[in-house]
Amino acid sequence: MTAHDIIKRPVLTEKAYAGIQNKIYTFEVEISANKIQIKNAVEEIFGVQVDRVNTIRVKGKTKTRNTKGGKVTGKTNDYKKAVVFLNEKSKGIEFFESLS
Repeated sequence: MTAHDIIKRPVLTEKAYAGIQNKIYTFEVEISANKIQIKNAVEEIFGVQVDRVNTIRVKGKTKTRNTKGGKVTGKTNDYKKAVVFLNEKSKGIEFFESLS
């Protein structure tokens, strides 16, 4: 698995924006990736020094909609979220710095 396969996309929520000033960044990652792989992928892609990584498994939500044939129930996909803490000496990630 390459670094770009591990890091899928950034998570852009209010809570994620609040952490940018403290060099805390949130990404959606591959479900099978572990903390060491996520740390190495972030360091390789963005050229920063990662202090630690926290991961969260997010369960998909159940959604229901009404159709002519009756109610249809479905589910969104499960995913894994990684919260990455950078070293104090490390530079910030440019993509997130332009957002705040």
